[in-house]
Amino acid sequence: MSFISRILGLSPDPREELRPLWHRIIEIAREEGWYAKHGASDTLQGRFDMITAVHSLMLLRMEKSSELVTPSVMLTELFVEDMDGQMREAGVGDVVVGKHIGKQMAVLGGRLGALRDALSYPDDVKLTAAVDRNLTLIEGADSSAMAAALRALWNALLVIGDDAVLAGDIPR
Repeated sequence: MSFISRILGLSPDPREELRPLWHRIIEIAREEGWYAKHGASDTLQGRFDMITAVHSLMLLRMEKSSELVTPSVMLTELFVEDMDGQMREAGVGDVVVGKHIGKQMAVLGGRLGALRDALSYPDDVKLTAAVDRNLTLIEGADSSAMAAALRALWNALLVIGDDAVLAGDIPR
């Protein structure tokens, strides 16, 4: 579909097929266990951190299949669209929204790289260190518990099929 067709509304937006997956990522990131049990800070920053962590895990899962490369790009476009809308609702002006989106994309990219590296090790030592550097936790939280929970989600993502990923059929 061309850009012009999308702007004029002549063709459906292919990202819409991924909206259930995006909504499922948000649902998972908002699960109470991340906050009450594993120590994620229940603040704006802590929630953003959990969204980017879960989103990163999903992107890493999608990297494992050549069929999911293009959908992973569209999924990230939904992330940008959602964050843009959230900032505008919060009153961030048009002039600086792009700058904030750029920072958020840098955070997502950093988190993606940190998790990719940490998950390549069989134990959670590197993953715990990545949690310490990348997630906002409440004071006294056990970052190894958060690392173990992220590893469990990663392992769950590895066993679901591509069709289930695309449909947002992610069991928890």
